[in-house]
Amino acid sequence: MRWDNLGDGPAALFGADVVSRTIDTPEFRGITFHEVRARSLVNRVPGASRMPFEWTVNPYRGCSHACVYCFARKTHSYLDLDTGLGFDSQIVVKINAPDLLRRELAGRRWRGDHIAMGTNVDCYQRAEGRYRLMPGILTALRDHANPFSILTKGTLILRDLELLRQAAGITDVGISVSVGFLDHELWRTIEPGTPAPERRLDVVRTLTAHGIPCGVLMAPVIPFLGDAPEQLRATVRAIAEAGAGSVTPLVLHLRPGAREWFLSWLDRHHPHLVRRYATMYADGAYAPTWYQRRITRQVHELAAEYGIGPARSGETRRIRPPSGDPAENSTPAADSTPTPAPTPPGPGPGPTQLTLI
Repeated sequence: MRWDNLGDGPAALFGADVVSRTIDTPEFRGITFHEVRARSLVNRVPGASRMPFEWTVNPYRGCSHACVYCFARKTHSYLDLDTGLGFDSQIVVKINAPDLLRRELAGRRWRGDHIAMGTNVDCYQRAEGRYRLMPGILTALRDHANPFSILTKGTLILRDLELLRQAAGITDVGISVSVGFLDHELWRTIEPGTPAPERRLDVVRTLTAHGIPCGVLMAPVIPFLGDAPEQLRATVRAIAEAGAGSVTPLVLHLRPGAREWFLSWLDRHHPHLVRRYATMYADGAYAPTWYQRRITRQVHELAAEYGIGPARSGETRRIRPPSGDPAENSTPAADSTPTPAPTPPGPGPGPTQLTLI
């Protein structure tokens, strides 16, 4: 393994003192942890991104959730690590994340902007059970009354429920849980390292019961495998029964790194769909606009039927809208799902797919 981004130079992401560990316990078998000391933790979102926030924090690289479609796989190549099995089993751990965040939040240049977490890899993946970075991160955000949001598939977030409640009492906090489908056979093969969908919905139920805003990012909706009308209905119904404040669909997108890994999986498990995917994604990473629009319309109609609304840009995450009006800026805009504003049914522009970093 060769990492060009280690060292003492100004472009180095991490210090050179990397410690790699393997832990022979059932939950971590086959996983190597690379413990690094990050140079910085609060990252600015590229200007071209469609994300409704400017700053992110990611205490890990790589993810043992092993979601076949994960867009973040490409980021492992920046460290000369494999974007397939390597992404699932070679986890970079920024062991100084809590202390580094506290220092950056206290810096004179920091303005207290919203920070999004879980937008690259899941901050509540299994590694968090060992390294416990999130309690320190949440404590720093709470102590600085800094608004934040979390997107996760991990039930481990409930460990930090009290910290989330404390933070929500003094700043804007939004949580979004990712549940794209309920099908257990599909889940076991395409998201093998994640908690079951119903366990994630239990997280929604618990957070909501404790007064913490929680929405569901219904992602990804997987063409030909998770998009049948009865599948969409069952998923939206379960999301509504869990008490989610909003549901936002996001159709599968296949960026480089994820695309190759997903298509290899598809060829093994659903070879009859390979040609259909080649046609659907022939023009790039995103499904055709007409398909995105159809899924969005179906999910929004089901959400209305079951009494929950689609997420509006910045809603559950409770990002303050940009405005010069202090009164407007004092009103939280809610949504923890990193999604664009939904498109209403009928004519007009289709739903915008996200450009994630």
